[in-house]
Amino acid sequence: MRNLQPVLAGLVSAVVGYASSFSVVLAGLQAVGADSRQAASGLLALCTGIAVSAAVLSVRYRMPVAIAWSTPGAALLVSAGQVTGGYPAAIGAFAVCGVLTVLAGLVPWLARGVAAIPGPIAAAMLAGVLVPLCTAPLRAMADVPLLAGPVILTWAVLMRYARQWAVAGALAAAVAGLAISGAAFPAASLRPDPVFTMPAVTLPALVGIALPLFLVTMAGQNVPGAAVLSTYGYSVPLRGALVTTGLVSTAAAPFGGHAVNLAAITAAMTAGPDAHPDPARRWIATLALGAGQLTLGLGAAFATALVVASPPVLVTAVAGLALLPALATSLATAFTGTDRREAAAVTFVVTASATSIAGIGSAFWGLIAGSLALLLTRRRTAPPSAGRPPASAEPMPHAETGAARPA
Repeated sequence: MRNLQPVLAGLVSAVVGYASSFSVVLAGLQAVGADSRQAASGLLALCTGIAVSAAVLSVRYRMPVAIAWSTPGAALLVSAGQVTGGYPAAIGAFAVCGVLTVLAGLVPWLARGVAAIPGPIAAAMLAGVLVPLCTAPLRAMADVPLLAGPVILTWAVLMRYARQWAVAGALAAAVAGLAISGAAFPAASLRPDPVFTMPAVTLPALVGIALPLFLVTMAGQNVPGAAVLSTYGYSVPLRGALVTTGLVSTAAAPFGGHAVNLAAITAAMTAGPDAHPDPARRWIATLALGAGQLTLGLGAAFATALVVASPPVLVTAVAGLALLPALATSLATAFTGTDRREAAAVTFVVTASATSIAGIGSAFWGLIAGSLALLLTRRRTAPPSAGRPPASAEPMPHAETGAARPA
C-alpha cells in the first residue's frame, strides 16, 4: 500500500490542479486571440510540458519537484487581451518568457533582479491582474443567476467542508446546470490536436505580455514553489528547475503553452508526509502527477468544447472562484506594513484598471507606476540629515528588505 501511496497522491494533485484552473488557461488563451482549436492545443501543450518537466526533474534529482502551469500568468493574459500582432504575437511573447526563465537559471543576476522587486509591488501587480476575474462571479449572478447561483453555493459549501475540491465541485455544478438548461455541447473528439502557430515578435507583446508573464510566474509560482519544497526539508535545485521549465515552455509556446513552472499549491500535496512517510520516496508522486496531467491533457478538446458551450461569464466566474485565495494572499502581502503601502496601492489601481496604453497592457504600467511611486514616497520620507530617519518615522520591517513576496 505504501508503494501505491505516492502514486495516488500524485494523481489526486493532478486532478486538483487541472480542475481548479483549466478554465483560467482557456480564458487567457482566448483573450489573446486563440480560437477554440488553438486554445485546446495550448492546454494540451501545457499538460505535456508539465509531464516532461516533472519526469526529468523528479528522476534526475529524486525529489518531489512538482510542476504546474502558470495560473497567475493565465490570469494576466485575460487582463492583457489582444495585442498588436494578434495571437502569433502572443505566441512570440510566450517563447520570450521561456527564454527569460532559462536565463534566470543560467545568469544569477537576472534571478536576483526579479527578487529585488519589492514584495508589496509584485503582490499588488498580481492582485490587480486577478481583480477583474475575481469579480466575475458577481457579474455572472447578474447575467445568468440560475446557472451562477448553484455554482457559487456549491463552491461555498465545499470551501467549508472539503476545500481542495471546492473549485472542482463548482465546475461540476456548472456542467450540471448547463445540461439541465439544455445547452448544446459541441461534438468534440478526444484525439490530441496540437496546432502549430508561427511566433511573431512585436514590441507591445514583449512589453505587455512577455515581461509581466515572466515576472508574475517567477514571483507567483517559482519562488513560492521553491519555498514549499524547502519547508519539507528539500534542497531546491532551482537552477535546474528554471532551465528545464524554461526550455520546455519555449518548446511548448508555438503550440499555445504560455508557461510551465514550479507548482506552489499542489507542491504541498506531493512533498508532504501524506505522499509517503519516507521523504526519499516522494519523488514518485511528482512522476505520477506528470502522468496524470498528460492523461488529462488528452481530453483538452473536450474541456474546450465545454467552455465553448458555456456562457462566457459563467466560465470566467468559475475561474474567479479558483483565484480568490490567490487574490487574498496577494492583497495581504501588498498592504502589510506601511512604508510601501501607497506605492502598492498605485500599482494595484493602475493594474486593475485593465487600461492599455500604446498597445501595452496595464500590468506593465502598474509595475512602472508603482516603482515610480515608491521612489517618490521614499524621497518624501528621506532622512533630513546624516542618513538618520526622523523621530516619527516607522522603522522598516526586516521582512521587507527587497525580497519578492509571492502570492
